[in-house]
Amino acid sequence: MHRTLRALAIAAMTLLAPSGGHAQEQSIILATTTSTQDSGLLDVLIPRFEKESGVTVKVIAVGTGAALRMASTGDADAVLVHAPAAEKPYVVSGDLIEGERVMHNDFVIVGPSADPAGVRAEKTAAAAMRTIAGGGTFISRGDDSGTHRQELALWAAAGIDPASVAKREETGQGMGSTLNVADQRRAYTLTDRGTYLALRKRLQLVVLFEGDPTLANIYHVYVVNPAKHQRINAAGARKFAAFLVSPAVQHAIGEFKRAEYGRPLFFPDAVVGAAGTRRERD
Repeated sequence: MHRTLRALAIAAMTLLAPSGGHAQEQSIILATTTSTQDSGLLDVLIPRFEKESGVTVKVIAVGTGAALRMASTGDADAVLVHAPAAEKPYVVSGDLIEGERVMHNDFVIVGPSADPAGVRAEKTAAAAMRTIAGGGTFISRGDDSGTHRQELALWAAAGIDPASVAKREETGQGMGSTLNVADQRRAYTLTDRGTYLALRKRLQLVVLFEGDPTLANIYHVYVVNPAKHQRINAAGARKFAAFLVSPAVQHAIGEFKRAEYGRPLFFPDAVVGAAGTRRERD
């Protein structure tokens, strides 16, 4: 599947490349989570990067697990993902290099305003999940994404096997689609705050639980290792990573939709010191 996906992506970009150019040298494939797409952030950042760098970006928005697997097979040049525990094995194996922390927001539990299970009263995320298991319908992404993995970690912290939750259903889809299903079913779900805020105007769901330290949602960008995967456009991937952590783009990330929602959807994390040096890579 991945080999075909990369071949199709490169073929599509060849049609867009200037005559006489080499599409693979002028373009990269970015494997990323659906939250960066559904929130609208990439719609702002990608055109800006393409204009500034001359490098075309083909975005493959999938779950973090699928994005990481694309990196391991050399079917992406760069990845932008949000599941640090899942990322680590790919860093250790050498498939991912030069990781940079780009931004963060948080996960929240949303549901119907009536809150039939009583989630609002809970003090921890684990307790909130136990409450939902006992009296609510929960809609899971079920797609091996960073959000799905976070959900499974919360069930584990609650001491609950998700397979035992009678009213838990999996969509196998991205965050936007899963929020829509939860909204239609008047159910609970776990979402990154950015996507929820971006779609809030068309949803009846409200935030019912937030603020637990376990709900931190951290995004990293990586270059796929050209020493392991010969087809990688490492130069283009490095340009993209450098773009994301540059001061101007970090500012743009922090301001993204702030005026519209009264708060940022993402908080920039590439700290720049007084001498102009960034903090160490994660």
